[in-house]
Amino acid sequence: MRLPLMLSLLFALAGCSSTPPADTTAATPTTPSAAECTAAGGSLQPLGRLQRVQCVVPYADAGKACSAKADCSGQCLATGDAAPGTAARGVCQRDVSQNFGCRQRIDGGVTLGTICVD
Repeated sequence: MRLPLMLSLLFALAGCSSTPPADTTAATPTTPSAAECTAAGGSLQPLGRLQRVQCVVPYADAGKACSAKADCSGQCLATGDAAPGTAARGVCQRDVSQNFGCRQRIDGGVTLGTICVD
């Protein structure tokens, strides 16, 4: 008699939870429409290892000579390979698609290590 009573009490308490239910309506990144992207001066392109479609808009200062990230809308990228810590000048990043693959950044007039992003 005790066992069925204890089991029913256990099941009743197990149904009570102090944890709030998970929010299943979390914001998910949305891809802008092709029309919105084109209106912004960009194009929809699959980027990265996951090939997630993103609106790629060229930076206004793309290709400009630079010696630091502060000189560019994006990154200041080396045009060739150089040892990290050596003095160098580079060019401003073309668009966000250059965030993928291997690249060497320049900041403060010196090269940083090479970074590769999938």
